[in-house]
Amino acid sequence: MEPLFGVVLGLVLAVASPAHDSCTCATNKWAVCVQEGPGNCTCRLVGSDHPADCSTLTSKCFLMKAEMIPLKKKRFWRPPHGLSDSDGIYNPDCEDSGAFKARQCNQSSSCWCVNTAGVRRTEKGDRSLSCSELVRTRWIYIELTHKRSSSAFNAPDVAKALTQLFESRYKLHPKYIAAIKYDPPLIQIRLDQSRKPRWDVDIADVAYYFEKDVNNDSIFHSNSKLTVSVNGDALAIEKLWIYYVDEKPPEFCMRRLAAGISAVVTVVVLTAGIGIAVLLILRWLHTRKYKKFESKEMREIKTSSLE
Repeated sequence: MEPLFGVVLGLVLAVASPAHDSCTCATNKWAVCVQEGPGNCTCRLVGSDHPADCSTLTSKCFLMKAEMIPLKKKRFWRPPHGLSDSDGIYNPDCEDSGAFKARQCNQSSSCWCVNTAGVRRTEKGDRSLSCSELVRTRWIYIELTHKRSSSAFNAPDVAKALTQLFESRYKLHPKYIAAIKYDPPLIQIRLDQSRKPRWDVDIADVAYYFEKDVNNDSIFHSNSKLTVSVNGDALAIEKLWIYYVDEKPPEFCMRRLAAGISAVVTVVVLTAGIGIAVLLILRWLHTRKYKKFESKEMREIKTSSLE
């Protein structure tokens, strides 16, 4: 009887194990998933506890909140590398939709305004700082270089391979890929999304997922290493730069420009003031010398007349 029970238990575990393993979030390895019944897998986002939509990318704001949670609280979905202070990660305030709140603050009561990509677009201030709107990041420029090979790839083949990558892996519609330019070994990609329908992924989220993939810190549950091939040949990405362009110019640039203009004006005014002061002193010295010479001549004339 006991051997029969062991066989039955083994079969039950064998059947239940795949069901348990299948309860994961394909697009977010940090989501916590629970099997609540046959075919019913519920996943929630770490850090915000919002329900996770595993059919699409998770918003960058929610991802950044998850990265701020201590690694031991992420259970088995740990990122392969630790966080560094220079990677731009902070604990953001997110809307229920996953969008960044226009104003972000840290624990030291320092606040700043961000764009839809969560990138700071103003100088830092105190909690009295007001951010009237969340300015949309319309363009994202991605520059990357690949390791040099014996022969360069054909530009149309590179554009086709990257377009397929962004469409299949990151769910980005090709209409948002404005241009791909290839000048070996440099590849330039411009993403353009002035308006985003609710059902489309945001280019800021796409850029964040892509950056993580390139840095071997994939957010996808499979944690598979990013591989890009052009006609069967591997395109080994070496370096990556991402630039964000908003619908409105960043405000801190204008402040810096004003500060620069003020500095130039101050230097000009000081230089002019010093120059005028020097001229006045020279004129005064010249006048004084002339008066002394004139008084000396008058005394000599008076002395000669008395003689």
